[in-house]
Amino acid sequence: MSTIRPFCAIRPKKEYAEKVASKPYDVLSSDEAREEAKGNEYSFLHVVKSEIDLPKETNLYDAKVYEKARDNFNSLINKGILFQDKSPMLYIYAQTMNGRTQYGIMGCASVEEYEKNIIKKHELTRRDKEDDRCRHVETTNANTGVVFLTYRDHSGINKVVSEWTKSNTPEYSFTAPDGIKHQVWPITDDKAVSEIVSCFKQIKDLYIADGHHRSASAYRVGAKKRDENPGHRGDEEYNFFLATYFPASHLMIMDYNRIVKDLNGMNQDQFMSAISKNFDVSPAKSAKPSGPKTFGMYLGGKWYELKAKKGTYQENDPINSLDVAILQNNLLHPVLGIGDPSTDKRIDFVGGIRGTAELEKRVNSGDFTVAFSMYPTTVEELMKVADAGMIMPPKSTWFEPKLRDGLITHVLS
Repeated sequence: MSTIRPFCAIRPKKEYAEKVASKPYDVLSSDEAREEAKGNEYSFLHVVKSEIDLPKETNLYDAKVYEKARDNFNSLINKGILFQDKSPMLYIYAQTMNGRTQYGIMGCASVEEYEKNIIKKHELTRRDKEDDRCRHVETTNANTGVVFLTYRDHSGINKVVSEWTKSNTPEYSFTAPDGIKHQVWPITDDKAVSEIVSCFKQIKDLYIADGHHRSASAYRVGAKKRDENPGHRGDEEYNFFLATYFPASHLMIMDYNRIVKDLNGMNQDQFMSAISKNFDVSPAKSAKPSGPKTFGMYLGGKWYELKAKKGTYQENDPINSLDVAILQNNLLHPVLGIGDPSTDKRIDFVGGIRGTAELEKRVNSGDFTVAFSMYPTTVEELMKVADAGMIMPPKSTWFEPKLRDGLITHVLS
């Protein structure tokens, strides 16, 4: 059984929605956030990247950063830019990119279900990043960032979402500078909300697609508040955290590509000979792989196709059958000497949103020697890894489009 809980969101007035909505805190550097928020006092970057309003030399983990986030959040409320709904609701959030639309439902997920692994994980989290988000949540008393959840499709939920979006005008509808269209419909009908809540009770598992640090910090803050509250009941807002629930069929995982600085002491002929042990190598018709277990490789100004040979990976293993694991175990580690791609400085990663032209650019610049284009991991592969209680290899998934912060915020009391 899974929970989606209606709540009284804090959100922008209709005329301010486009100005408030911002990219998530973890996809922009401080300098990029300063530039993006320039001239826009209402941007939610002033809340989720509040260091942009402090001197550049300020430590990102200084108490002043969290206090500034709280002050900026409260200022948006006090100025009437943001308001709080008077009754609990769910909210439909649609994103359209390149003519393709995905529909999710924004509501609150359960801290207890996170603890019991009903909300399943596939990534490890870093304590320092958790600490940062915990301090942000505690100081602002809000979930200002959204956890991205997915689930196996349920026809009842799909039906309610389809009917509501067809018969109602979105409260917010705008196209961001990056070309992605964002729309939000508050579900104001109690019957429709109850039907969605009831349908989710029939769903066995939820999966974190993106937002492992946000969900881990929400759990930690909720557990702390529970322990500090002698009158704890279980229905307090701190027992829940902000999430957008997308059916698996709506999601698009993009390729997460690899570039490597050198050939580990080999010349090009030696390298090609070495990789031929585990891969069939041929000139490529396209920079993108033609299918699973196939890789594009850009080397010496040319694209090649690499096909993993049978027997070089375990077909029924949820981890070792992943394309990212096949490349790591059969080429990056044994041939190029990259043991831990999450810490090795000789490798970098390029999200598929940048395209294969970015791989060519980075190699042609001379900063890198070889690039590998990946076939995207599927949502079903992600779910199988999470179901097995395993952890995905580093940089396995790149979700697009990204959820915008500021459109819907959940306060803890």
